[in-house]
Amino acid sequence: MSRPVIGISTYQDPARWGVWEMPAVLLPAAYPRLVRAAGGLAVLLPPDDARDAARDAVAALDGLVIAGGADVEPARYGAVADPRTGPPARERDAWELELIRAAIEREVPLLGICRGMQLLNVALGGTLHQHLDDHTGGLGVFGSHPVTPVPGTAYADAVPETAVVPAYHHQAVDRIGSGLVASAHAPDGTVEALELPGHGSLVLGVQWHPEMGEDTRVMAALVRAARGRAGLSDALPADEAPVRALT
Repeated sequence: MSRPVIGISTYQDPARWGVWEMPAVLLPAAYPRLVRAAGGLAVLLPPDDARDAARDAVAALDGLVIAGGADVEPARYGAVADPRTGPPARERDAWELELIRAAIEREVPLLGICRGMQLLNVALGGTLHQHLDDHTGGLGVFGSHPVTPVPGTAYADAVPETAVVPAYHHQAVDRIGSGLVASAHAPDGTVEALELPGHGSLVLGVQWHPEMGEDTRVMAALVRAARGRAGLSDALPADEAPVRALT
């Protein structure tokens, strides 16, 4: 296989199609589209509560993406829910935390996006701010703001300059989890990227939504790490080279 296999976690929510309305496994198409653009082969990972399911899933992957979505339940990091915190997605919290732990244990390259970065922080003992203002463009509208990398980090290697990114979140990292370091910040000081230095593979979280923009460099960093783990060539076809459209 010439492309590394990148698993992406999914929602599990009610949906309607045709005459049917029933629980469905859902994911915005922008996620697998970004994986493909960066040179990976996307597969979807629906929540599973079977014993050792997360380890088995991660063992079959070259890389893992934890997608954005609902607020992390505050009980996961020992906090009482703020009135502005959304309803819990307990099944998804449990599944994705196990995926994260399995990826770190097995040294499978990992990228957390928005909620995924927050879960990475919680998985390693960190906490979250439950509400921030001004990190969206309004209800259901993505905003944008600049993000500045911390020199010497893996994120800075991928995106060395300040870049304008698409953002939609009202929660963010508070206390940083064990072993993690901040690798990018917003102008107001919000931690916009986290990583686990010294680990055997790339472990990176970004607070924004790269899948909603045209800059493939963050996902390309994951795909490169996944290609290396899978023993594939680092070379990408010319039409899959990372682009910079939002800088």
